Amino acid sequence: MSLGRRRAWSAVLLAGVLVLAGCTAAPEPPPAPVVPPPPVGGGPPAPGSDGLPRQAFGAFLGSDSSGVEAIGGFEQFLGRPTTVGHTYLPGETWEGIEGPEQILGPWSRWKAEHPGDLFVLNVPMAAPNEAEVGDDEVAALLRRGAAGEYDRHYAELARRLVDRGLQDAVLLPGWEMNGDTYTHRCEPAPEAWKQYYRRVVDVLRAQPGQRFRFDFTPSRGVDAISWPQCYPGDDVVDIIGMDTYDQPPGASWEEYVGQQDGLGDQARFAAEHGKPVSFPEWGCSATATTRSTSGTCTPGWRPRTPSTAP
Repeated sequence: MSLGRRRAWSAVLLAGVLVLAGCTAAPEPPPAPVVPPPPVGGGPPAPGSDGLPRQAFGAFLGSDSSGVEAIGGFEQFLGRPTTVGHTYLPGETWEGIEGPEQILGPWSRWKAEHPGDLFVLNVPMAAPNEAEVGDDEVAALLRRGAAGEYDRHYAELARRLVDRGLQDAVLLPGWEMNGDTYTHRCEPAPEAWKQYYRRVVDVLRAQPGQRFRFDFTPSRGVDAISWPQCYPGDDVVDIIGMDTYDQPPGASWEEYVGQQDGLGDQARFAAEHGKPVSFPEWGCSATATTRSTSGTCTPGWRPRTPSTAP
């Protein structure tokens, strides 16, 4: 989802459990489970007093210091602490993709104060990343990236992350690559996109001291291209993510699960590849007919708390 259109709710779930942090609808009993992907960092967490599993979760509240400053109010509203800080690098210029101080500085201080929490960072693979760039130009950019033309920018980002104590970040290069919103989209040249993604990961991993994990995160459903066609390989992906909102309005949870390239396919794909799942962006949309600030989900959007996703 574009920075200009992004909703405030977002969550990162690293062991296949959907945490209800954004919807008012009560959970229903889970459907028959899909074989679960393995959790990140060990076995399943112990449930809290309310019976909900304790997974890494949080909300996108702002890219820079405003996001850090808003966490306390969000936790007060939620009634429990969050365990994820989530932000996005600006994609207007390559200098922004290198990790400017106004973005990384506040989050590095947050991480120093919360060393056990998880820092999640979306990393553009093109600049400008939200411009109206034609398919031929995108394909040429992807081929240049695959050939190493942009390596220095990712090497600088890796250095800055490690220097600022963010060496264990979860990174999302080229998120929502199956759509047509971003310049770093996959459809114009899928093979070049995969090669470029692999190159970005290799450059980031080359930084001494890094312990990065990489989250491959398409948007839910078939968009400009079926997202499995963009999968760059198990050796450069640690987590299978998916950005999902209650769109289109009026569709049911079962439809979001059962649609092609939907939540069910995500869970099966992750299990087949031995990866945990995540939902870096999820939440309730505001439509022309349901626009409000109540935070109530469209009827039929009823996220549950299954032992696997969905």
